[in-house]
Amino acid sequence: MFNSLNEKLESIFKKLKSRGFLNVEDIDVAMKEIRLSLLEADVNFKVVKKFIDAVKAKAIGNQVLESLTPGQQVVKIVNDELCFLLGEKSERIFLSPNPPTIIMMIGLNGSGKTTTSAKLANYFKTQGRRPLLVASDLQRPAAIDQLITLGKQINVPVYFSKEEKDPVKLSNAAISIAKKDANDIVIIDTAGRLHIDKELMEELARIKKGTNPTETLLIADAMTGQDAVNIAKDFNDQIGLNGIILTKMDGDARGGAALSMREVTGTPIKFMGTGEKIEMLEPFHPDRVANRILGMGDVLSLIEKAQQNFDQDDAISLQKKIMGEGFDFEDLLEQISKIRSMGPIENLLSMIPGANKLKGINIDERQFTKIEAIISSMTRSERRNPKLLSGRRKIRIATGSGTRVSDVNALIKQLKEMKKMFKMFKGGRGFKMPNIMPF
Repeated sequence: MFNSLNEKLESIFKKLKSRGFLNVEDIDVAMKEIRLSLLEADVNFKVVKKFIDAVKAKAIGNQVLESLTPGQQVVKIVNDELCFLLGEKSERIFLSPNPPTIIMMIGLNGSGKTTTSAKLANYFKTQGRRPLLVASDLQRPAAIDQLITLGKQINVPVYFSKEEKDPVKLSNAAISIAKKDANDIVIIDTAGRLHIDKELMEELARIKKGTNPTETLLIADAMTGQDAVNIAKDFNDQIGLNGIILTKMDGDARGGAALSMREVTGTPIKFMGTGEKIEMLEPFHPDRVANRILGMGDVLSLIEKAQQNFDQDDAISLQKKIMGEGFDFEDLLEQISKIRSMGPIENLLSMIPGANKLKGINIDERQFTKIEAIISSMTRSERRNPKLLSGRRKIRIATGSGTRVSDVNALIKQLKEMKKMFKMFKGGRGFKMPNIMPF
């Protein structure tokens, strides 16, 4: 996300930093370039004007122009204004002191409402909550089956009825069940509708009035850019919103919707979807997103992802294996699986400060799939003891994984290099990092 905007801003800031001092004309030129970059990123033009005026007012002050590092000062001002634009601080979903907390999910058809409902339920489940999903989308028959399937996937109960035609009655029945079964979160997946359809919007208002939700969240597709902002404004004006969840952020290289949404609607972005997997829903942190836009990385989010996917006891056990030279293909397969569960590798690299400046890195995640296929085609004894891998066994593994014997040999060599690296690390000697990643 934000790749296009990030590259353009990086280029602008590079020119500013290369100058020993700045004058008003330099600031004017930079502001024009930033304005154009934001407009090309599909940011609302009123938001762009307000943002540029705020940055310029601070950047032309004596404290900046007479600074020893004026370029860096301008970058800091832009970063601060981006944080302000995105909402300054992270805003979470309000949890009712008298459970259950009722969350009403609304939005257009195809915005990802049903999937996001399941993602949100999964998020709360990892927080120790007991969510209940409600299939209140009675307009699209497949929506009920989709939510039931997703509920089974994350082991969260789903309340549904294929006979009930009134979403208000169905939702209230679900809330009663939640109170009885001690479910402290109720997530109501409503039917998608166009914001210009008066009849359907009135039905949404009736559902809200009948269920009295704690939070009403709009699910907006970030890929729709400027339209997403207009849609959010209409939903907020007609229904009233407590928050927004932006979906498909991993596919939006421009990021205009995220930068415009808060300013235009006055409604905070509370979560963002960063991938198709059920766990790929992140709380929205304005400061971290601003850092990503400016290429400063997002180390905190990277650490949080690692903590979610790597168990401390497993890490200690792995460390003992590495130090005892017992690291094998089973361990490698497990580590690859955990890394991939954190999301696309390209997204993880974007969280590392300065990684966007590395050139020539071509990440092909299909190589991970190939490695997993090769290891999965081995027997348990072969994974634990690579010395057993004779020529005939390598041919069998290559055939079973749909690869070549040379691929199997390359993987065996990479494991040896990794173990050699671990041995050097244990001895405290310098070493060259072997080529163990599929770049």
